[in-house]
Amino acid sequence: MGKSPLNRREFLKAGLTGLATTGAAAALLADELKKQKKTDKPADKNKLPEPPGGRQEGFIYRALGKTGIVLPVVCMGVMNTDSYELVRAALDAGLVHLDTAHNYLRGRSEEVIGQVVKGRPRDSFVVATKVPPGDGFNEKLDLSLKRLGLDYLDILYLHNLTKRDIALAPENMAMIEAAKKSGKARFIGVTTHANEPEVIRAAIEAKIYDVVLVGYNFRKDYIKELNAAIEEATSAGLGIIAMKTLAGGFWDKQRTQPINTKAALKWAMNNPNITTAVPGMTTFDQLKSNLEVVKDLKLTEQELQDLKLGQTANLSGLYCQGCQRCLPQCPKSLPIPDMMRAYMYAYGYRNLQAAHEVVTELNLPDNPCGGCDECSVNCAFKFNVRNRLVDINRLKTVPGDFFA
Repeated sequence: MGKSPLNRREFLKAGLTGLATTGAAAALLADELKKQKKTDKPADKNKLPEPPGGRQEGFIYRALGKTGIVLPVVCMGVMNTDSYELVRAALDAGLVHLDTAHNYLRGRSEEVIGQVVKGRPRDSFVVATKVPPGDGFNEKLDLSLKRLGLDYLDILYLHNLTKRDIALAPENMAMIEAAKKSGKARFIGVTTHANEPEVIRAAIEAKIYDVVLVGYNFRKDYIKELNAAIEEATSAGLGIIAMKTLAGGFWDKQRTQPINTKAALKWAMNNPNITTAVPGMTTFDQLKSNLEVVKDLKLTEQELQDLKLGQTANLSGLYCQGCQRCLPQCPKSLPIPDMMRAYMYAYGYRNLQAAHEVVTELNLPDNPCGGCDECSVNCAFKFNVRNRLVDINRLKTVPGDFFA
């Protein structure tokens, strides 16, 4: 039988100092990571300013671009949990950056964070939230601040940008710059799940953004181009934070083949141009594992082999890299990457609410693939696009209050 999940009491009893690290010799990384010469040596870390809340022994820290913020290489994404105890434990352990969004858990994520940080020194934590561009931006921002109980955000993002033109749209830039100038955000940035190199380079060109939150993991088949864009951004002074580092968490819909998430997180953070990652956490076991990574990024031979499981076992996984190569192949011009993201939320994260929100917002026909005898889409990850799309579209018929 496997180990039972940790609860908060057991987690605290174990103690941070007792968390084991691998101690194994580092295995070879992918070619693009091997060529990186920058490392996290103690001498380098000692030159950094103090992180929020003080330095934790053994933690690896990096500077977030030119913001002056210093963060541990792993922090917490608060997308899939509304556990006060888990968020509090992460902060107490030293994972001082909490990443959320206006729509996560229909606002519940921000409310939970607000209660956890209440009464803590304002300089002891870093909170980021995300608001999509467009009508209602300012109202949503004000509501987010109210939920969080904060006068200002450390980082405010324009959420889910997939095109250069959106990041550079004058109305969007003016909107988020105004939030910064008003004091509602210390720093501003963009998030991108797809077409990331183009969006990152647009953020550089704009010269107003401070941070980019980017999808980044071992599964992307255009990682060299993405790494090049990230390096350009850091050279320009932007801070880079990674999301989607765990690539969906599982290789299969039935969740019988878990991805080695510790290995996936280490792999991502071996890119020295990325300051921190914000993996979503829903259990104390996940928190414990991530606290091991924050002290040791060395990949073992076994961990590297684990990351190749999908290739060796012919598993397509749940993560859609958002490459958008499918879009011109679909005669109905269906929003395939968005629907595949909903599929991952449902089967990988078990976050049916997030999946439902994506599906209902897209509002596809009940039979979106009707009229096509065969699917003409050849997915880069070998997804059966038609089956997945029809499967996840069933959520559209479920009332939204079922997930409340």
